[in-house]
Amino acid sequence: MRKVSLVLAGAIAGAGLTGVVTQTRLFSSTSAVAASAEVYRSLNLFGDIFEKIRTDYVEKPDEQKLIEAAINGMVSSLDPHSGYLDAKSFRDMDTDMRGQFGGLGIEVTMEDGVLKVAKPIRDTPASKAGILTGDLIRQIDETEVKGLSLTQAVEKMRGLINTQVKLKIERPGKPEPLEFTLTRSTIVVPAVEERVEADIGYIRIGTFSEQTYEGLRKAIDKVNTEIGADKIKGYVIDLRNNRGGRLDQSVLVSDAFLDRGKIVSTRGRNAEETQVFNAKNGDLTKGKPVVVLINGSSASAAEIVAGALQDHKRATVMGTRSFGKGSVQTVIPLGGNGGLRLTTARYYTPAGTSIQAKGITPDVEVIQDIPAELKDKLTENKGEAALKGHLKAGDGKDEQSGSASYVPADPTKDTQLIAALNLLRGVKKDAAAPATAPAPDAPKPN
Repeated sequence: MRKVSLVLAGAIAGAGLTGVVTQTRLFSSTSAVAASAEVYRSLNLFGDIFEKIRTDYVEKPDEQKLIEAAINGMVSSLDPHSGYLDAKSFRDMDTDMRGQFGGLGIEVTMEDGVLKVAKPIRDTPASKAGILTGDLIRQIDETEVKGLSLTQAVEKMRGLINTQVKLKIERPGKPEPLEFTLTRSTIVVPAVEERVEADIGYIRIGTFSEQTYEGLRKAIDKVNTEIGADKIKGYVIDLRNNRGGRLDQSVLVSDAFLDRGKIVSTRGRNAEETQVFNAKNGDLTKGKPVVVLINGSSASAAEIVAGALQDHKRATVMGTRSFGKGSVQTVIPLGGNGGLRLTTARYYTPAGTSIQAKGITPDVEVIQDIPAELKDKLTENKGEAALKGHLKAGDGKDEQSGSASYVPADPTKDTQLIAALNLLRGVKKDAAAPATAPAPDAPKPN
C-alpha cells in the first residue's frame, strides 16, 4: 500500500488554495495487528445499526454520506489532525502540495462573515485587473458571498484555466461597488518572497510546498547579488504565520543553513515511522548571522526549521512562542474513495525535544505592537494545547499555550522585524532598542 507522509500544514487561505501539503514516500509493507473478538462483535453492531437507519429512518438517507460520516467520526476522534478525506478533499490536498492551481491569484480571509482580500498575488489576473488589498468581495458570479464559508468562497473562485468569473467588490472610499470579469489562469503561489533591507536580506517563507527550497536558494542568491556577498550582515528568515507543509522541504530549508548534524527525527509505533534526518555539508549563507522570526501561527514544518536552527545555535529565534504541532501525519490513498490522514509519529528537535503542545520558545521574546483599534478583535492563538483531543506533550512536561499572530502589513510598524534588524546590526544585544524602520515593500503591480 502506498503512503504519503506529511507534516500537517493547516489551512492556506488563498483563492483556490486550501488544505495541506505532503511529501511522498513508499513502503514495502504495512504492519497489521489482529483485532480482538470483541472488536469484531462491535463491527457487527455497526452493521446492524447502519441497516436499521437505511431501512427505517423517516426519510431515505444518503447511504454513502452515512458511511463517510461514520468513518470521519471514528478517525477525527483520535486527534485534531487525523481525518477522512473524501475524493474532492484528497484532490485539493494534492493541489496544495504542488503549490499551484487554476484561479485568480487572490489571497483572502474571512472576517466576521466578510470575504476580504488579504493580498493580490503579483502578476496574476487579480493584480493585473486592479484588485487591491482591503477590497471586500461581495459577490462571485451570481452568488452572494454572505453565508458562504471561506472554503466555499475559495472553491467558487477556483476553476478551469481560461474560464471566466465575475466579482462584485466593495472598496473602502468608493460609493459604488466595482465589477470585475477575470479569466482564470495557472496560479503559482510564491512560497518564498525576499527583499533587501539595506545590508540585510529579508526572506519570508510562507509555506512549505514543492517550490520552497528552490525559492529559498534563489532568494539567497538574489539578495547576495543586490547587497554583495562581502557586505551582507545577515539574514532574517520570517516564519511567522507559516502553518507548515512538506516534511522534506523543512529538512532541505534547515540544511540550507547547516553543515552537519541532526535536523529532526520522527518516532512512531512502527519502525517505518522512525527516521532521522541529517544535514549535508554546504551552508548557502556561508555562516552569515541568521535571525528566525516566529509567532503563535508558526506551526509544524516551520517549527522543525526553527527548532533545528535553534538547537544548533545557528540562528537566534525571535518573536513569541510557536503553535506547538509536533506530530507527523501519513496520508493513505483509498483508490477512488479519497484518503485517510492519520497521525503516525511525533517529531523531535536535534536535542531530542518534543514541541508537541508546547511550541518553540524564542531565544529573544519580542511582543508585536497591536493597533488600538484591533486589540479587541484579535485574540491570542492558544496553539495545539487548546485543540480538543490533541496529543499530549511527548515528554510528559507541562503544556504551553501559543501566542499572538498579528503581523502588520506595514514593515515600518513591525516591532519584531525591527528588533531582528537591530540584532543583526549590533544595535543592542537584546534587540529591543528602536532603530531605523525597514523600508516598506514596493507597490505590487495591480
